[in-house]
Amino acid sequence: MADAKPGDVTKVVVGGQKQGKKDKKSKSAVDDPSAGPLEMNPPPEFIKSRLELFDRLKKKYDEDIAKKPREQITITLPDGSVKVGKSWETTPGDIAKGVSNSLYKRSIVARLDGDKLWDLDRPLEQSCKLELLTFDDQQGKEVFWHSSAHILGEACERRFGCSLCIGPPIDDGFYYEMALPGGAAVQQTDWAPLERIVTDIVKDRQRFERLELSKQDLLDMFSYNKYKQHIISTKIPDGTSTTVYRNGPLIDLCRGPHVPDTGRIEAFSIMKNSASYFLGSQDNDSLQRIYGVSFPDKKKMAEHKKFLEEAAKRDHRKLGREQELFMFHDLSPGSAFFLPHGTRIYNTLLAYIRDQYHKRDYQEVITPNIFNSELWKISGHWEYYKDDMFVINTEKEKWGLKPMNCPAHFLMFAHSPKVYSQLPLRYADFGVLHRNEASGALSGLTRVRRFQQDDSHIFCRLDQVTGEISDLFDFLSEMYGLLGFTFKLQLSTRPEKFMGQIETWDRAESMLKEALNGFAAGPGGVSWTLNEGDGAFYGPKIDIKILDCLNREWQCATIQLDFMGPENFGLEYITAEVATAKPKQDEPTTDAVGVKTKEVQPTDTAPIDPDTGDAEPKKGRVIRPLSPGCARPVIIHRAMAGSIERFMGILIEHFAGKWPFWLSPRQVIVIPVGMGFVPYAQEVKTILKKERIFVDIDTTGNTLPKKVRSAQLAQYNFIFVVGDEEMRGRQVNVRYRDDTSTQDRGKPVPLDEAVEKLKALLADRGTYNPFPSAKQEDKKAA
Repeated sequence: MADAKPGDVTKVVVGGQKQGKKDKKSKSAVDDPSAGPLEMNPPPEFIKSRLELFDRLKKKYDEDIAKKPREQITITLPDGSVKVGKSWETTPGDIAKGVSNSLYKRSIVARLDGDKLWDLDRPLEQSCKLELLTFDDQQGKEVFWHSSAHILGEACERRFGCSLCIGPPIDDGFYYEMALPGGAAVQQTDWAPLERIVTDIVKDRQRFERLELSKQDLLDMFSYNKYKQHIISTKIPDGTSTTVYRNGPLIDLCRGPHVPDTGRIEAFSIMKNSASYFLGSQDNDSLQRIYGVSFPDKKKMAEHKKFLEEAAKRDHRKLGREQELFMFHDLSPGSAFFLPHGTRIYNTLLAYIRDQYHKRDYQEVITPNIFNSELWKISGHWEYYKDDMFVINTEKEKWGLKPMNCPAHFLMFAHSPKVYSQLPLRYADFGVLHRNEASGALSGLTRVRRFQQDDSHIFCRLDQVTGEISDLFDFLSEMYGLLGFTFKLQLSTRPEKFMGQIETWDRAESMLKEALNGFAAGPGGVSWTLNEGDGAFYGPKIDIKILDCLNREWQCATIQLDFMGPENFGLEYITAEVATAKPKQDEPTTDAVGVKTKEVQPTDTAPIDPDTGDAEPKKGRVIRPLSPGCARPVIIHRAMAGSIERFMGILIEHFAGKWPFWLSPRQVIVIPVGMGFVPYAQEVKTILKKERIFVDIDTTGNTLPKKVRSAQLAQYNFIFVVGDEEMRGRQVNVRYRDDTSTQDRGKPVPLDEAVEKLKALLADRGTYNPFPSAKQEDKKAA
């Protein structure tokens, strides 16, 4: 049942009153898992009745399929070759085996006609284009982990006799959510027994069988499970049907597809367990959630566990605590307290972005934190986003802390008349934003309630879009290159439900493609992929994912075109050719492309969030007619870092706490070899501080080796050791953190020279060593 996701169903207390909170020492599902039985014997009664109903309905289904006419079909492979088969008989697996058995074993799932996933052993129904996806394909991996979740679900039913809820694949594996009898809790000591049951399931090579059932049959099949009953009742319309999948004794509500059999899951591991709420709402029952990961071979599992070990060392919550960068407090959950050293990094990031803004002609603005609800009703956020906002009632009116900056920027643009020659106009804002994230979703700096963004909205003419996008690519390359990130680009185009005219969309998408192709063909360019139909409701977008040093993907930057915001707020600019006559009231207005447009009034969709790309239009929108001689601007929503808090968390893990000099909160520490040299060390500190270098001095009574070691553990970029020779010659002895050849005492460097080199390193935002060791200099001379 991997497809049902929390949040899809309205909040409801399932089964009456919410379960009371358990004592912290909640009893285990099995009092002594290591000594008790591996699984329930006899098995839960519902398994037998569920199987009987499945077998009866499956027999009838198979009889119906047997009556389908077998007709010749053609299957076109990616290389252009064509295979001939029979409808309702030939499977993608047959085609794979016809090429080689190894291809069939590597294949996870089939993809038909570019978009529809299909079980390998499910007969094809008509001619199609066929692709075979492996674990290396993202969709293949998701199906593999989806099937693994079903295996975990079977193991949990067999061990606990639990009521399964949902079990989706996630970014790093999968989980299954369940309610154990008596409200018991899963214990870590349950992991090994569950993994033993999983091993048996894999050895049994249980086939995944698909069966389509009516809503009533589904309600009968899952009559024992109130959670499945709720999902079926609320998610499946009356008179319709959906599918279940069976493997062994497990039958689960699921759209599929799945791997052919459980034998494909050669490496399986439970990673953690936790408590959760049904459908993600704390108003509902408390459940148990077990997380796992799996791979088609043991080598990949070993590589994954090694990766997890390295990721754990880099965890920003751990390093943030060790380096005293930030803290959290229960009195303001989800809001980071940046300590002095963390604030140094935060402000340095903002200073760099501001330098880029100055270079690229952005205008920084400051906007209010709280707005009357009327603003959010105009923008379309209020009806569908207010539950995620902090709402305040004052003077008999509702107000909201802003969760995004765009509506405020729209008000600014509309404040005074604009002329075509003033465009593009680039507003940038570091305003504080608040989003009412669920407490269970909060996670360090990467998921917070209070944050700032390097948020910008570019108001431009449609003919300026390509140039603006090209500049944003240059911005991306410069910023991410400096920080050591690579990135991927994906163009998401017009969805089925969209706002505006097709001609406008086509031209906008063409411009984005032109900009993407130009960037890809240039020096240092990045290729891009097409994601058809996944654009925002109000315009196409470019999704950017950065890859850190562990090759993990992070969504930070975004570039989105917006045609709806200008209409919602009546934004316009005076064109080069001012109209001489006002258009008649019943005539359609003309947009910036010169295409006649009519107001679009969607009736069954919700409003959009331009910052997130959740494109849903507002019901009953009122579009103000354009003034004579005016046109609508196009708005580009863009962010490079996104949330600064989240970006800092990513940077902490990317650098593993070893900050480059220009970004480091601990750049230099001066260590006197004895108390008699403290005055000179203090003088060195004063000189460096005047140059706005973060410098400390170690005046403790520790030995010199211990002082040096402490400085190394604190990740100071440079250690300046001063003693008698250095004081007499106004010199410093330099150790550079990232160069092991400089860790021993070397030739002292004149203080003035050291200061100038650090100033140059800071100005360059460089990552080189300006103080090469004598050995390195000797090599260069040779």
